[in-house]
Amino acid sequence: MAYMMPNERLKWLTLCAAVVVLASVGNTLAANPADSDQKGPVFLKEPTNRIDFSNSTGAEIECKSSGNPMPEIIWIRSDGTAVGDVPGLRQISSDGKLVFPPFRAEDYRQEVHAQVYACLARNQFGSIISRDVHVRAVVQQFYESEVNNEYVIRGNSAVLKCSIPSFVADFVQVVSWQDEEGQLYGTLEDQQGTDGKYLVLPSGELHIREVGPEDGYKSYQCRTKHRLTGETRLSATKGRLVITEPIGSVPPKINNINDKFQLMQVKLSQNFAMQCPGQAYPVPVVRWYKFIEGTTRKQAVVLNDRVKQVSGTLIIKDAVVEDSGKYLCVVNNSVGGESVETVLTVTAPLSAKIDPPTQTIDFGRPAVFTCQYTGNPIKTVSWMKDGKAMGHSEPVLRIESVKKEDKGMYQCFVRNDQESAEASAELKLGGRFDPPVIRQAFQEETMEPGPSVFLKCVAGGNPTPEISWELDGKKIANNDRFQVGQYVTVNGDVVSYLNITSVHANDGGLYKCIAKSKVGVAEHSAKLNVYGLPYIRQMEKKAIVAGETLMVTCPVAGYPIDSIVWERDNRALPINRKQKVFPNGTLIIENVERNSDQATYTCVAKNQEGYSARGSLEVQVMVPPHVLPFNFGSEIFNVGEMLSINCVVLKGDLPLKIHWTLNDVKIETGLDGFTVIQLNSRTSYLSVDALEAKHRGVYSCIAQNMAGEAKFAAELQVNVPPRWILEPTDKAFAQGSDAKVECKADGFPKPQVTWKKAVGDTPGEYKDLKKSDNIRVEEGTLHIDNIQKTNEGYYLCEAINGIGSGLSAVIMVSVQAPPEFTEKLRNQTARRGEPAVLQCEAKGEKPIGILWNMNNMRLDPKNDNRYTIREEILSAGVMSSLSIKRTERSDSALFTCVATNAFGSDDASINMIVQEVPEMPYALKVLDKSGRSVQLSWAQPYDGNSPLNRYIIEFKRSRASWDEIDRVMVPGHTTEAQVQKLSPATTYNIRIVAENEIGSSQSSEAVTIITAEEAPSGKPQNIKVEPVNQTTLRVTWKPPARSDWNGEILGYYVGYKLSNTNSSYIFETINFITEEGKEHNLELNNLRVYTQYSVVIQAFNKIGAGPLSDEEKQFTAEGTPSQPPSDTACTTLTSQTIRVSWVSPPLESANGVIKTYKVVYAPSDEWYDETKRHYKKTASSDTVLHGLKKYTNYTMQVLATTAGGDGVRSVPIHCQTEPDVPEAPTDVKALVMGNAAILVSWRPPAQPNGIITQYTVYSKAEGAETETKTQKVPHYQMSFEATELEKNKPYEFWVTASTTIGEGQQSKSIVAMPSDQVPAKIASFDDTFTATFKEDAKMPCLAVGAPQPEITWKIKGVEFSANDRMRLLPDGSLLIKSVNRQDAGDYSCHAENSIAKDSITHKLIVLAPPQSPHVTLSATTTDALTVRLKPHEGDTAPLHGYTLHYKPEFGEWETAEVSVDSQKHNIENLLCGSRYQVYATGFNNIGAGEASDILNTRTKGQKPKLPEKPRFIEVSSNSVSLHFKAWKDGGCPMSHFVVESKKRDQLEWNQISNNVKPDNNYVVLDLEPATWYNLRITAHNSAGFTVAEYDFATLTVTGGTIAPLDDGMGHGNVHARIPMPAWMPEWLDLNFMVPLIATVVVVAVGICVVCVALSRRRSDDMRGGQKDVYYDVVYNQTMGPGATLDKRRPDLRDELGYIAPPNRKLPPVPGSNYNTCDRIKRGRGGLRSNHSTWDPRRNPNLYEELKAPPVPMHGNANIYGHGGHAHGNVECHYRHPGMEDEICPYATFHLLGFREEMDPTKAMNFQTFPHQNGHTPVPGHAGTMLPPGHPGHVHSRSGSQSMPRANRYQRKNSQGGQSSIYTPAPEYDDPANCAEEDQYRRYTRVNSQGGSLYSGPGPEYDDPANCAPEEDQYGSQYGGPYGQPYDHYGSRGSMGRRSIGSARNPGNGSPEPPPPPPRNHDMSNSSFNDSKESNEISEAECDRDHGPRGNYGAVKRSPQPKDQRTTEEMRKLIERNEAGPKQLQLQQTNGAGFTAYDTMAV
Repeated sequence: MAYMMPNERLKWLTLCAAVVVLASVGNTLAANPADSDQKGPVFLKEPTNRIDFSNSTGAEIECKSSGNPMPEIIWIRSDGTAVGDVPGLRQISSDGKLVFPPFRAEDYRQEVHAQVYACLARNQFGSIISRDVHVRAVVQQFYESEVNNEYVIRGNSAVLKCSIPSFVADFVQVVSWQDEEGQLYGTLEDQQGTDGKYLVLPSGELHIREVGPEDGYKSYQCRTKHRLTGETRLSATKGRLVITEPIGSVPPKINNINDKFQLMQVKLSQNFAMQCPGQAYPVPVVRWYKFIEGTTRKQAVVLNDRVKQVSGTLIIKDAVVEDSGKYLCVVNNSVGGESVETVLTVTAPLSAKIDPPTQTIDFGRPAVFTCQYTGNPIKTVSWMKDGKAMGHSEPVLRIESVKKEDKGMYQCFVRNDQESAEASAELKLGGRFDPPVIRQAFQEETMEPGPSVFLKCVAGGNPTPEISWELDGKKIANNDRFQVGQYVTVNGDVVSYLNITSVHANDGGLYKCIAKSKVGVAEHSAKLNVYGLPYIRQMEKKAIVAGETLMVTCPVAGYPIDSIVWERDNRALPINRKQKVFPNGTLIIENVERNSDQATYTCVAKNQEGYSARGSLEVQVMVPPHVLPFNFGSEIFNVGEMLSINCVVLKGDLPLKIHWTLNDVKIETGLDGFTVIQLNSRTSYLSVDALEAKHRGVYSCIAQNMAGEAKFAAELQVNVPPRWILEPTDKAFAQGSDAKVECKADGFPKPQVTWKKAVGDTPGEYKDLKKSDNIRVEEGTLHIDNIQKTNEGYYLCEAINGIGSGLSAVIMVSVQAPPEFTEKLRNQTARRGEPAVLQCEAKGEKPIGILWNMNNMRLDPKNDNRYTIREEILSAGVMSSLSIKRTERSDSALFTCVATNAFGSDDASINMIVQEVPEMPYALKVLDKSGRSVQLSWAQPYDGNSPLNRYIIEFKRSRASWDEIDRVMVPGHTTEAQVQKLSPATTYNIRIVAENEIGSSQSSEAVTIITAEEAPSGKPQNIKVEPVNQTTLRVTWKPPARSDWNGEILGYYVGYKLSNTNSSYIFETINFITEEGKEHNLELNNLRVYTQYSVVIQAFNKIGAGPLSDEEKQFTAEGTPSQPPSDTACTTLTSQTIRVSWVSPPLESANGVIKTYKVVYAPSDEWYDETKRHYKKTASSDTVLHGLKKYTNYTMQVLATTAGGDGVRSVPIHCQTEPDVPEAPTDVKALVMGNAAILVSWRPPAQPNGIITQYTVYSKAEGAETETKTQKVPHYQMSFEATELEKNKPYEFWVTASTTIGEGQQSKSIVAMPSDQVPAKIASFDDTFTATFKEDAKMPCLAVGAPQPEITWKIKGVEFSANDRMRLLPDGSLLIKSVNRQDAGDYSCHAENSIAKDSITHKLIVLAPPQSPHVTLSATTTDALTVRLKPHEGDTAPLHGYTLHYKPEFGEWETAEVSVDSQKHNIENLLCGSRYQVYATGFNNIGAGEASDILNTRTKGQKPKLPEKPRFIEVSSNSVSLHFKAWKDGGCPMSHFVVESKKRDQLEWNQISNNVKPDNNYVVLDLEPATWYNLRITAHNSAGFTVAEYDFATLTVTGGTIAPLDDGMGHGNVHARIPMPAWMPEWLDLNFMVPLIATVVVVAVGICVVCVALSRRRSDDMRGGQKDVYYDVVYNQTMGPGATLDKRRPDLRDELGYIAPPNRKLPPVPGSNYNTCDRIKRGRGGLRSNHSTWDPRRNPNLYEELKAPPVPMHGNANIYGHGGHAHGNVECHYRHPGMEDEICPYATFHLLGFREEMDPTKAMNFQTFPHQNGHTPVPGHAGTMLPPGHPGHVHSRSGSQSMPRANRYQRKNSQGGQSSIYTPAPEYDDPANCAEEDQYRRYTRVNSQGGSLYSGPGPEYDDPANCAPEEDQYGSQYGGPYGQPYDHYGSRGSMGRRSIGSARNPGNGSPEPPPPPPRNHDMSNSSFNDSKESNEISEAECDRDHGPRGNYGAVKRSPQPKDQRTTEEMRKLIERNEAGPKQLQLQQTNGAGFTAYDTMAV
């Protein structure tokens, strides 16, 4: 240990540090114990001692406890075993309750139902057990009570008993008695007193006093009640009194010997009666005595209010514990006497409490628990720890030294025979203490002598233990060779070591280290063996007490030792049964005795060599003393008597010491009168000459010797008469103080101290103190709390213990009282003008002086003769009176009287109130009013010093007088009230009067009010609900009664909902019908089929709705089942019957009551033909179909039928009938083939009824009885050659067919005769052959004849000649390959030879798929199309049905199946105002046929219609209200509005909202007063959108209007136009000419570009740049650096939603189609605004000043020098003030130069386009056509503008087929028209299924000319940094090549989010033209908006992958539409930098 390696030292340092940390943590834990908030269990709800219950009710016993952690509840029996569940009889619920369910009488089990249980609660800190719970289940048993006759001597009292069977006596009690007349006698509690003749005692007996002869005639019954079941019953028998007349005198006698001594037990506070059953004559006198406790002395029982004697019975109410004791009743008369003893025990409920309830004690310290208990009687006290008995029965439990095992829960139990109680407390251990533990110790070791030995022991514990060492049981002390040392390590362990220097053989032995602390002891022992001879260490003398066990081990050293033996008197032990010797040298002697075991014992140790050692042990046996028991006898000593007693010690070694103690105090001779004499060595004598009280106690005789101590104790009782410890004396107390008078006496038995008070004012007669709240006696001390004068008087204190006469003392208690007014403050009222008297009475010690104050001022009657003061002396004080002759208002004051005497003063106040009538209320006003009530308020008037009792509100109708009034009474404390029960809309006058006790005020001024209208108060009447059809109910009703209208009824709300659901009603509004008596009605549509609906109706007027009517319920008409029968199955029964079964459809889908089922069936090959189907009805769920065709596959469907009709059919099922024998062959021929042969041929049976297996040919020679011959023929052979026949002999032939079932019927017989002449005949028969399209067909023609006949064929009457498809076969058959439709018809075969000729005719039917049907449009609605379908006239095969294909403009194809019978079909749920394509195909059993022509159509509905401005706009000074309901929706519901505004002189529009709902009004706020504004509204519905611009001026601040702006012509238009010199013609208006000229130039340049592009044909050339620069320089002067287009990808618009650009000029709502006819014009000097809307009437300083020349009003004008014919829009060429002529935007033009080789009917239209203003002045491409492989974007819109289109290539129809080439050519048709659909371009269609190839650069126009192009009307509005990713929209490139140099803005880097797609758009199938008729601009728009619009240029590749399209997608986009009738194909390109009238389309 001394030297450590560095590493080892480091380890130790680390360990030390860890130990220090742990120690500090440990200290912290000790200071803050972890379980400080934890505690053992405590009962919260403990079960009661007794649980009685009836078997019919059962019981639940609850046991709840608390603790931390939460204790577990376990129920146990009294023996501690746990209780489990007994099914049906006992169970423990999850919350710990012990549950006894109700049970049958026969299930009663004693171990369950009559058991003592307890509840045990336990957690980790301990366990506690509840008090005993005596459970008793009572099985209901029939019982009868009886009343027996009672014999009584006349004049005595009788007691009638109600005899109750013992088995129910505990639960049944007497509640009353009655006689035969029904007279009831109640119990003591029911009776007022005890003076009556009849008295029912508390124990249930009927007591009848002073019995006379008349009492013998009555009979009595008792009524009992079972307290568990509540059952009451009368006794079964009636008892009566048997009265005996006495003959002479009769001494008192007790008839029943058991009645002479009685034991009674009653509960605390109960009433009870003690009877004295002695009878005598003359009637005896009965006296009651009570024995003084512990004595034989008795006192007469004092009778008072609580204790009464009725005849001989003593009745005590409200028993107290002090009533317990022995009572004696003495019965005496003149003849003799008798007595009865009664021992009474008053039981009080037991309760216990342990103090302290919890304590924390350190180890080794004492702990004391005190059990404080109450109750009576207490039989035992016991203690338990953690649920186990401790065997301690004292109230105080003391643990002298707390150990670890002492912690836990302690309980004190107090018990008597009836009940038990418990209390619990917890003992916690303080700090963190651990008993010692040996952590490390030495091991057994064997060694040679010589070296040193080091033994080490390491022990731990808390507190730190001490370690000592022993060798063979003897403690080792330090000496020269043995050294013991120890130290404490850093972690608190003790290291002790024993060093033995140069060990000897004698040092061997058992070494032991003992670690000891106050917490415990731990030890370790091991042997040290040192080689050497045996050696025994010296053994000291051993003294042992007789009776104990001697155990000694021989201290042997040396090693090895062979044996150790013990000897006595040279005899080896054991020599008797008590002795035991062990090989290790241990000797045990049990029950040591002196005679047999006191001796010298020798221990002998030997080794193998025979060396031995011996050692002796002297054993001395000591006998302890034994004291002979003694006692003081059974008699109690009295004071002064002599006492002597001896103490004799029978056994024990001498010398003995004997002494006496009294109450554990040693008695000395001569002290306190004691004499102690030692008579001899074993006897001591104690005597007292004269006993005193101090000699009472426990005397102990104690004898001691060397062996021990003996003690015997006996108690001496000395009767001591009472003597004063503290005698009371007279006392005086201040009134109101708490008085205490002590009275204490001593004596034995302990005296009872009682207090009594003298009756009256003098001592003499005393009565018991009545118990009250302020008087009590505690341990002899009289307490009077808050003492008053009434408590003054003489009091007697008496101390009695039965020894002597007792002590008593009389004292006077006096109360010194200052003056006192019993009433400190009171109110006194007087009426004004009347006299009044005020009185003050002061009590207290006289003399008393009284003064009066008024409002704290001295009142002197001399100053006012109205006041007079008088005084009167009373026995208890003084009365002073103040009189007022005549009261005035000023007398309302506070009068105070002040009383004074020697002990103090007091005052009392009288609040004088002079009362008069109130003043009238004022300030009456109306706070609120309704139809039937009015809320009034008023000001409270002066109340006349009398509280206002009430206000009276008087009201009348205005026309009535105030004599006819109604009144409302209102409490006087309120100043608001409501007058109710008024009539609505009526004029009333109202006034108010105040009233107090004195009288009423005058009326207030009246107010006039008119009540308001109210909602109707009546319900609609005569409500009827009737079904109209399956989804409609008609509701009819009449108005409520007229008196309930409460105004004019405006209409009704009709609510309906599904019956029996919690959903709310859906209401519809119906206007009121003014015609008198007319019934209202409403049809509720779109309801569920056969469903019950509840309907309610309420009327409403302008105020609101009235009450709901009562619910009317009705079913809709029955519908048809919506689901088919399920599990349909068929089973073949026979060849003509099939069984079909099914399961009815689900109930919820029946839509009615299923009446029958229909089975639809037909042969499967005829199933398509509805006319061939058969129907069978049945009500059951299966049926058998009869009369079917044999061996035929049948198809079947099942449907359910209700009153509403047939339901849905099930899925077809198929079954085949069984085969049967076939029918006869249909025809037979017999043809002569020669003189011995005949050819028989036949046709198969019409109904083979199975698979023909063979034919049998029968032949028979006619005439002779020859045998019939048969010949079997295979089934495929239809002829047979009969040979070897006789010439010219007739033969008869017939044929039968056979199936697997058997042979069928025989055919007709035919006769033939062989002959040499063989005419040409055809054996085949006429037949009909059916061939399938494209398959081969063969028609037979088998002929006979000699010579061989020639066979020829005719096809449809034409001679046949062979070709590639048809040829003649050698057997005469005709083969046709690959049959087509034209092959159908008649085929005739002719056979001819020289003898005869014959022919047959076949019919060929070709089954082919149907040809294209005819599809025509029948009708359209806003959401449906009706088409008419007709099959192709050329179809031969039966048509089975149609497939209808349709798709919206931007959607997927959808299909619908249409039956062949349907002439029309309705396509529903379509989009309103949208374009659709429709075509149909037919199908039959061959397959689907060709498609019809595509029908282009549209649903009805238009864009929104403009409202009138006054109806729409309502202007105020700083806002404008927009009434959106003024808009008309054009037939398609409105979706939303976009609202924008700007000041008139601003260029930029501000978007206010982009999602205004159509049903609301909308207010534009924050406008400036007196300012002109422009408002732009865009209205959206599914058909498109409409844009309207409005001018308005806000009002001035005062609400005035401002003057209109002058336009120079006096028109006051807000839009100014550019003024021009008068000499310039009007048509030279530069606003018109500049764009016109610029457009012509651009067209010319565009043509050049196209030509160059076509010549060079290079698709990826970079040469566009210079040209782009040129275009931009020439045409782009209006562009600004921040200008971009609205680059919205339609396929993303709806998904992304709308994101505003940074400058808040918001684009339209997601999915919206903007169509503003904004006019954008170049401004002078470069950029004006990137977002301005151009208007030709704008202020002139914004534009170049040009004069507008007049323009003629005509439709076709050759405007361009290039010869383009413009179809002007007549409607758009309108005359406008200041703007007489414009070129209509979107007019269509024909450009020359594109008409080579074109048909004039195929002219190509071009159209003017709006100008995309605000484009970046950098190179850009406009109008680039897309080459076929171009992957860029083409915008697909749901507005009315077509996309820029490239040349069309190979447009393939979805049905395939050849492509057709469309060649565009000029068209000279109607002018472009803004308000009507323009003429569509015509195309020559080569193939209806073909695609199209477009030659030439012309775009395709699918749309009508439209003033509002739908894609980007706001393209010009939204500039800003959005150009780069999307500026391909504004690019311009050469025709036919890819766009490279797109317009980019290098300064703008943030892309605008891609716009969402248009409605109905689908990227995956965009093969539809993206134009909509729905966006045609209306006339109103044309009139208002004639500005250019933003256009799209060609599209370049998007920089974002998600924006790119594949070539296939582009092709689909390009191929989007076919022109419909009267529609103009509209193409729009983006003219980057064009002026407003650029009209280029390239």
